[in-house]
Amino acid sequence: MFDPADGLLPVAILAGGIATRLLPVTQRLPKALVDVNGRPFIEWQLEQLRKEGASRVVVCVGHFGEQIRDAIGNGSRFGLKVDWAFDGPTLLGTAGALKRARPFFDGPFFVLYGDSYLPIEWRPVQESFLESGKPALMTVFRNDGQFDRSNVEFEEGRIKAYNKRHPTPKMQHIDYGLGVFHPTVFDDVPEGQPADLSDLYSTLAERGRLAAHEVHQRFFEIGSFEGLQAAREYLASLALRGKVD
Repeated sequence: MFDPADGLLPVAILAGGIATRLLPVTQRLPKALVDVNGRPFIEWQLEQLRKEGASRVVVCVGHFGEQIRDAIGNGSRFGLKVDWAFDGPTLLGTAGALKRARPFFDGPFFVLYGDSYLPIEWRPVQESFLESGKPALMTVFRNDGQFDRSNVEFEEGRIKAYNKRHPTPKMQHIDYGLGVFHPTVFDDVPEGQPADLSDLYSTLAERGRLAAHEVHQRFFEIGSFEGLQAAREYLASLALRGKVD
């Protein structure tokens, strides 16, 4: 059983997508290695994880995954132990990739989208998950349609509904890009077949098995050229203030 004194839970990074919205930049380059202020984006993520207290990371890769592994290796230069879970010949999607990575985890773990930089403290998220008694947690942010389409109906600290494909007017919050899961929630995800994490989130929410942790700092993502520029500007501002290496 995980002891909070051990530090931060292990982290899975979902970095297996094709990144069509960043073409032609990603024609021969995975999104994780897109340049952000002179460095591959995943390096910013790994450095933040180490500062938050992480020691172990599993990167789920598919499209151009070998390039990411060759660039990062075992993670020792970041002070981390990094393992690699490859989709194989078929891209498995976000939930399918986590199903493939499940043998790496013997207890709860964080899940971070591979295109997200989240300027929050992670320990309170972990505490919320451990105190909830639920097998999964989603971080949410009151977005009001500002940075992307809001997709979460969140009220009185509870997720009442989540639908990424068909959001409703009542949905003013958004999936922030960070979750926590117990490995057992992936029992029903088919082995070796594509599956989407948003569908699993929806099912968990419907069954009352999804806890929530609300955050109040906006997220940054490099899934689009607009988002990439915003991330570059934000991380450059941190560097000017001496907040990052």
